[in-house]
Amino acid sequence: MEPVRNVHPGNKKVKSNWELLLGAAFLMATSAIGPGFLTQTTVFTQQLAASFGFVILMSIVLDVGAQLNVWRIIAVSEKRGQDIANMVFPGLGYFVALLIVLGGLAFNIGNIAGAGLGLNVIFGITPVTGAIISAVIAITIFLLKEAGKAMDRVAQIAGFVMIGLTVYVAISSAPPVGEAMVKSIMPDKIDMFAIITLVGGTVGGYITFAGGHRLLDAGVRGVEALPEVNKSSVSGILVTAIMRVVLFLAALGVVAQGLTLDPANPPASVFKLAAGAIGYKVFGVVMWAAAITSVIGAAYTSVSFIKTFSATVAKNEKLMIIGFILASTLIFAIVGRPVKVLVLVGALNGLILPITLATILVGAYMKKIVGDYKHPLWMTIFGGLVVVVMSYMSAYTLIKELPKLFL
Repeated sequence: MEPVRNVHPGNKKVKSNWELLLGAAFLMATSAIGPGFLTQTTVFTQQLAASFGFVILMSIVLDVGAQLNVWRIIAVSEKRGQDIANMVFPGLGYFVALLIVLGGLAFNIGNIAGAGLGLNVIFGITPVTGAIISAVIAITIFLLKEAGKAMDRVAQIAGFVMIGLTVYVAISSAPPVGEAMVKSIMPDKIDMFAIITLVGGTVGGYITFAGGHRLLDAGVRGVEALPEVNKSSVSGILVTAIMRVVLFLAALGVVAQGLTLDPANPPASVFKLAAGAIGYKVFGVVMWAAAITSVIGAAYTSVSFIKTFSATVAKNEKLMIIGFILASTLIFAIVGRPVKVLVLVGALNGLILPITLATILVGAYMKKIVGDYKHPLWMTIFGGLVVVVMSYMSAYTLIKELPKLFL
């Protein structure tokens, strides 16, 4: 994307660049906050009410366990996820890359659809026209000379806009905050499907690696950079968590009043019921911001998973990213949004996470990957627990829930 910077030979300390670290954090966060994120949060709030707070809390803990491990080992090894996987077990990197690229493409169709819907709400144009306009905007960002900086800045601005506008809607809906806090610790019901969906949508698939690969491309690497890597990874989780909590409170306020959400578009009805016609327009802005940043994040990270396999791909990275966006847009324009495929890939993201995280944890103890670096034992245990919990809940989801989608 851009020349390596902020790295010095030997053991000299890497220069701090908060703007760059924040950019990587927001790239990860806004990649996670897409149309599916908005829909999941509102649907589960309607189903679980205040007890959804517990699901959010659990997902944050699991997210941190995954992100800290993945980002640290990427930085220390100075290698991307697929290359670490290939060094752990020959061929595994290609398999992981295939899963992530296919998942990224499927999700990007939904992201493009969401961007089109956002512009449809704001300006009244058709969703397909809105999708095409959004694709042109996303492509323009990657055509810029310093595309990396532009990507970081767009992610930051969009993130702040989404959070700010959703806070306005949350205040308008007057949620029972006290009840939400109590139920976040002592829920009436624990829903494993909701937890697996949230974790898979927040750090599953390509999202786990979005910020880590971005920091690597920008030259933030090596043991010296670990304090900055930790700060950036946790910041990304916190941004995502803040948006999730604020959206949860907005939806809870509407549900607590006994109002019914529109099953065809649950998040839109939350904004409209909470703040009227203005709220509906606000939803359009939030939806578009969430979708366009997810389009950018999915395209960038998916291509980063194959560029080390081919010198041609690496040399033409921007063109590959643009092609990825064009393919997503074309499929949406011709076929429409394949809902069942998107839901299936969302659940499979939950399976990809334990595979990739387990691989990273094994790589953390291989000298050929990390050299003399010693990975903290508590972090390995934390990551191992995430692998076990996510594996169990993923299997449960695939066996119990997915067949219902096709009945």
